[in-house]
Amino acid sequence: MRRLAIPDGCVPWTSDFPTSQDGTASGVDAYKPPFYIAAVVAAGPVWADNWRERKTFQFNSVDGRVNRTSFEGHYTVDPHGSPLNPRGRTGLAGMGLLGRVGPNHAADPIVTRWQRTPDGALVLGEDDQPVLEVVLIKRRDTGEWAIPGGMVEAGDTVGRTLSKEFGEEALASLERGPAHAAALKAVIDRVFRSGGTLIYTGYVDDHRNTDNAWMETSVVNFHDPDGQTFGQLPLRAGDDAGDVAWVPAEPGMQLYASHALFIDQVCQMRARAWKPSP
Repeated sequence: MRRLAIPDGCVPWTSDFPTSQDGTASGVDAYKPPFYIAAVVAAGPVWADNWRERKTFQFNSVDGRVNRTSFEGHYTVDPHGSPLNPRGRTGLAGMGLLGRVGPNHAADPIVTRWQRTPDGALVLGEDDQPVLEVVLIKRRDTGEWAIPGGMVEAGDTVGRTLSKEFGEEALASLERGPAHAAALKAVIDRVFRSGGTLIYTGYVDDHRNTDNAWMETSVVNFHDPDGQTFGQLPLRAGDDAGDVAWVPAEPGMQLYASHALFIDQVCQMRARAWKPSP
């Protein structure tokens, strides 16, 4: 499905659109983007809304078990019952590949440690600063490296989603035997119970966003300063991850969606916080 091209000045909903697709009109009402709902969403899985029922949804509030509030604040719902992307026009109407009409909430854990030699000594970079490593997964759908996060399911919390997604994608907790999986879950829950450091909450510039459905996320950094916690967890790709690894974190990494921006923020924060031993 091709998006309608949007001139930069026409992204805000209040801006006039140059011409309609048939070339007969211009103005705010001239904007007529293609409509798209992916077949996997239209099939009605438990994680997806029914587009036709959108007028019954309680937007800008917690609607039963579904959180339809936005980090962006109050968003507009048009007369047809369709919420409007708070960042403006995207050139595509409908839900696309996303499961919720309106905001779709995700949680992204950034798990980091200092790189060390086999004998435990810190590895220093060219700037005499320790090298920060981050756990990344390789997505099966796009082949891009990404933070091992996922969607916040109905009735779940961000904290629970952070630990669950890390376990499923970076440690393959769903693919291990019951006893091993239970022991692994206990370790993960203990590690993530610390709360971590909040890096970002808000809108995500994601390729799946449409005029009526968009991604928002909570990004939290969990740092293991001495390598004795995360360093002991057995990384193993699972769920929708094709690979998983500790990767040196550096500015300008080529990652999925907006993940490189979040990694940049963590690198800057950890560099400021690190103090060499006396």
